[in-house]
Amino acid sequence: MDWTTYILVSVIKIVITLVVLLTAVAYTVLLERKLVARIQNRWGPTRVGPFGLLQPLADGLKFILKEDLVPANVYKPLFIAAPMMSMAVALMSIAVIPIGESVTLPWLGVKTPLQITDVNIGLLFLLGVGSLSVYGIALAGWSSNSKYPLLGSLRASAQMVSYELSLGVALIGVVLIAGTLSLREIVDAQSGAWLGLVPKWNIFRGQIVGFFVFLTAAFAETNRIPFDLPESETELVAGYHTEYSSMKFAMFFIAEYTHMVTVGCVATLLFFGGWHGPSFGPEILRALLPVFWFVLKVFLFLFLYIWIRGTLPRFRYDQLMAFGWKFLLPLAIANVLVTGLAVALGA
Repeated sequence: MDWTTYILVSVIKIVITLVVLLTAVAYTVLLERKLVARIQNRWGPTRVGPFGLLQPLADGLKFILKEDLVPANVYKPLFIAAPMMSMAVALMSIAVIPIGESVTLPWLGVKTPLQITDVNIGLLFLLGVGSLSVYGIALAGWSSNSKYPLLGSLRASAQMVSYELSLGVALIGVVLIAGTLSLREIVDAQSGAWLGLVPKWNIFRGQIVGFFVFLTAAFAETNRIPFDLPESETELVAGYHTEYSSMKFAMFFIAEYTHMVTVGCVATLLFFGGWHGPSFGPEILRALLPVFWFVLKVFLFLFLYIWIRGTLPRFRYDQLMAFGWKFLLPLAIANVLVTGLAVALGA
């Protein structure tokens, strides 16, 4: 593949990924509003379009057309840069996520993997980029020059640094089993099934504890209930984004929901076999099924996110920190020790 074709293919994949991702984020918001409404015995959005399906478009137009207010006493360079930083970091994470096998583009005759870029340290890249998301929130709170945003950003910094450690340690077991940091190779190591019935997914290979730690830490990383202390409206009026409006406000929420999609993708890849699933039917259906299984698994994780939001109450802050340091981190370390011993003994 020459450089011109390579650049063209990369641009096509980036455009398609951004369109699909941002559309998925918009409709994840609608899905959340609908599901939480059902849980609370309400209707949710119904008026804009059939069944309320055009509500995300209306919300997007509202954010674009609203007046962008900047308080007088903020530190403007960082105040403006903070939401842009949060959104950029969230979008960067999706670049190394594979969603299926390689395909041949018919109009170019080029075989390319179903991801923007395939790197052999994809998992390390995700952890590194994900850890940068704390800067956008911290700078938003500090630059707002207001006590409630500052408290929210301090909470977020402590919470994200604490749970980032548990999240990273929880994934070491998967790396030990697969022997690689490449997301595609980790998925390939989960192909097949025992006796043709039980898939060789990592969650069935002794990583159920690692999955529990990862999922719990991921909820805290994305500031979702019951870990939404940085933006708890009952205490902080909305936390680190209190002083933001219009598209700057929307950028923080695009970043949050993009992180939710990324967490669903990573959990699918590392613990649930990625795009592997039953294959049947004609050749074209067999080619499309892997992407369908991947999307379905990610959707189930987003459903779980929303279900938990409508079910569990918020932690107190001291409970939040104690749970992370006194329970989750020791559990993650124990999982690594047991997995390492099993791998060493050839189990």
